[in-house]
Order: sequence, then C-alpha cells, then structure tokens
Amino acid sequence: MILYLHGFRSSPQSFKARVMGQRMAALGLQDHYVCPQLPASPAGAIALAGALVAGVDPARLTVVGSSLGGYYATWLAEHTGCRAVLVNPAVKPPRDLESYVGVSTQYHSDEPFEFKREYIAELLALAVPAITRPERYFLLAATGDEVLDWREMVAHYPGARQTVIEGSDHGMAEFADHLDEVLAFCGVDVSGKAVR
Repeated sequence: MILYLHGFRSSPQSFKARVMGQRMAALGLQDHYVCPQLPASPAGAIALAGALVAGVDPARLTVVGSSLGGYYATWLAEHTGCRAVLVNPAVKPPRDLESYVGVSTQYHSDEPFEFKREYIAELLALAVPAITRPERYFLLAATGDEVLDWREMVAHYPGARQTVIEGSDHGMAEFADHLDEVLAFCGVDVSGKAVR
C-alpha cells in the first residue's frame, strides 16, 4: 500500500499526487494507492493517516510525503516501521509555518483554509529529531526549492537514499521522471505485477 500525504494548503489534486495516482492506475494497482484530503490540524492529519494504515503490515506500506506531508511521513515511518519517500519535505514546520497562522485559501480551490495557532504545538509534538534505520527512507530534494532549504533536508536524513535534483522547484516539476524509481522503492513492480 502507498499512502500519499500532500503538503500545506494542498490536496489530492496536486500535480505529484495525480501523477502517482495515474501511474498506479496504469499499472492496475489503483486499489493499493490512497491519497486523502488532510485536515489543517497536524494532529488530525496524523490521526487520519494512522486510521488509513491501521492493520497494514509495515513491510507492505510506504508513506510518500510532499512538503509538510514529508514531515508527517517521517513521523509515521518512525512510529510504524514502514518505508517513507520524502519529496522536498518540511524539516522544521513549527518554525516555517509560524507566519501562516490565520485564514487563507487552499491551493486547488477557493475553499477557506484556517491554520490555527495551536497547530504549531501539534507540529512540535510530531517532531522527529533524528531518523532511525535510514534504509527505510528515500529523499528527493530540489536545489531550486523556493520554499524550503534542500540542505536542511539532506542533513535531516543522513544515510538515507538521496536524490538531489539540480534546480527544479518546490513543486518538483520533474517528479514524473523519478516516479518509477520511487515506486520501485515502495515495493511496486513497475511491470504491474505486484506490490511487495
């Protein structure tokens, strides 16, 4: 099973989520792919993600997280023992999201999005100071990320498999070029036969 966690103010309509979902469908594996709309509350997001993977064998689970979803994916990997793929992950969101407290809109709709001050404390509660078992992690980081510092990402996942893309951006427009490598790490036979 692959659980995709989108980023801050994002949705299952994000480019990377759609590309991954389409590739899984093309492989006949759409039933092994889940991409929920996450609530603004970090505690709520983790509760939802945890409910979706409850009972899933960690050896058969990979959480793919983009931006803030990468922060959540790291927490889930540490607490369940599953694999995680981090795509331009947020490493210090309690610091980075302080200035976003308030009401804005979601990226893929005009729906209001409220990020409450108490959510900073919820983020702090999900901090993973250092990863264990780096072989469970695959980092994709872009040096051209205009939102987050790729050097912090690389430093936060020592010993993990890492692909640093020169240039690109926070949305990682080249994600499709790396998708089969990501899926192989997730345990997907890209010939479409199985999910390990």
